[in-house]
Amino acid sequence: MRRVLFLFLDGVGLGRDDPEVNPLAAAALPTLEALFDGRPLTASSGRFSHGDAHLIPTDAHLGVPGRPQSATGQTAILTGVNASARLGEHYGPRPDQRVRDILDEAGIFARLHAAGHATAFVNAYPQGYFDAVKRGKRLLSAVPYAARSGGLQLRTWREMMAQQALSANFTGHGWRTQLGYPDVPLYSPPEAGAQLWRLAQPVRFTFFEHWQTDFLGHYRDLRGAIENFERIDGFLAGLLDVMDWQETLLIVASDHGNVEDCTIRKHTENRALTVLVGAHAAAFAQRVHRLDDFADIIADFLDEKDLAGAQ
Repeated sequence: MRRVLFLFLDGVGLGRDDPEVNPLAAAALPTLEALFDGRPLTASSGRFSHGDAHLIPTDAHLGVPGRPQSATGQTAILTGVNASARLGEHYGPRPDQRVRDILDEAGIFARLHAAGHATAFVNAYPQGYFDAVKRGKRLLSAVPYAARSGGLQLRTWREMMAQQALSANFTGHGWRTQLGYPDVPLYSPPEAGAQLWRLAQPVRFTFFEHWQTDFLGHYRDLRGAIENFERIDGFLAGLLDVMDWQETLLIVASDHGNVEDCTIRKHTENRALTVLVGAHAAAFAQRVHRLDDFADIIADFLDEKDLAGAQ
């Protein structure tokens, strides 16, 4: 069965080849290095392909000046609509009503459901998150909002316990040490990658959000960011080891730059990271230039459109 897996890494751009500044230049990333023949995930590599893997510096500005922001950038990814242009500004971190209207209008989960494709958003959220939303103390960010708008229920601690969801940091460790759930399953990063593949089996489109990259960038935590990228690399190792490369398109993408420059707390204006791996990746990589390109690519891949160039 043809599938799309979307691994969203918040706040990752392609920056300088400087390990004192850029954790992507400092981390040990054997899985990604093997995919890209040793090329670093930095601006100097440019647009690069090696076998079935494609590195694509992606325009996060979308024709609008200023620093790209999370709500409009994620909405562009999730809808194919240039939210920044429609609003006349980059906006974030969480959607206001203007952005929610775009997500309601064109969200990828609802779009795929209407086309007959089952979808999943596999992140789990602790009870405190739902309580804060109910009290009005927290707004849903673009991804969980789009999932709910598309008819999905957000997964909870119950799904975590039943091994039907993953924590945003892959392993579940923070749920035990910080969130008060001492019995949730723990995974090594490769085990978590393999678990994502298992969770994807019933559906055609699976989305997983990892927000710690953006968090670490805002706190200028270079050491923490290096360790985090090494966990991401381990996660990818476990996923790629079990993934069906002949039928699956894996998209690893971000909404804007941030963590690749740990000298500042703000988002950067670097191009965002995109990696495509797997089935027909070469054909679809040619169509990725901006954040608002992804939604059509996902729909076309699942509908088996525009595949002739990949034969």
